[in-house]
Amino acid sequence: MKIDAHQHFWVYDPIKYDWISDDMSVIRQNHLPEDLHPILKENGLDACITVQSHQSEEENDFQLANASKNDFIKGVVGWVDLQADNIEERLAYYQQFPIMKGFRHVLQGEQDRALMLKKEFMNGISKLQQFGFTYDILIFEDQIDFSSTLVETFPNQAFVLDHIAKPDIKHQKITDWEKAIKKLAQHENVSCKVSGMVTEADWKNWKQADFEPYLDVVFNAFGTDRLMYGSDWPVCRVAADYKQVLEIFKTYIQSLSSTEQDKVMGENAAKFYNI
Repeated sequence: MKIDAHQHFWVYDPIKYDWISDDMSVIRQNHLPEDLHPILKENGLDACITVQSHQSEEENDFQLANASKNDFIKGVVGWVDLQADNIEERLAYYQQFPIMKGFRHVLQGEQDRALMLKKEFMNGISKLQQFGFTYDILIFEDQIDFSSTLVETFPNQAFVLDHIAKPDIKHQKITDWEKAIKKLAQHENVSCKVSGMVTEADWKNWKQADFEPYLDVVFNAFGTDRLMYGSDWPVCRVAADYKQVLEIFKTYIQSLSSTEQDKVMGENAAKFYNI
């Protein structure tokens, strides 16, 4: 099964999705399962993991409803308030939905760059494993070292890094990011989604070669057992269409064995999200 391990659905609302700026106007519209399904089929993919794009439990209801009506959605990564006093109660509630695979917090948007290391946040993370949930790490480069501390603190918790931690591909900055990624990847409870790269590049003028050094780093650091393809559709549409995003990845992995290609194109995601 070929799986897109990272994409989003939303009914566009300018207040709810205030992070969609003026220069991202192309995605200021609804993006729903019926829009993505034919695109996946056209590009030879069988399934997807849909990830929260708004931090509310209402968002969870929306995504769970989408998954219940669309068999190609094989998992939902939702949101809960990990710092809440009743976190165990909320996790127990979501455990009744097998399609709910894990949770994510938009750490990249927090003024407190080290929020993930606060006692209350770490308490929430500490509860995930007992309920069978994964955790998606959404950060910028300046938070990778905090993430290394987080994943080291919970060695039995399954983590996955979203969007290779959003390096500055546009300006080809790589040195500090590479050093931090190598450190993070030493923790074997962390996987990595090769996703979100085109939006960190020059939206209008990117080329395949721009991504190769970053792909080299994550493939060397994580290996083909801990990497998974993700489109980040529809956010990717500000810089590339679905086929272009997939081609960047497929072009890079064409030198891998068919076994390794199968892993990064679906098997690793299926294993990580228990599909």
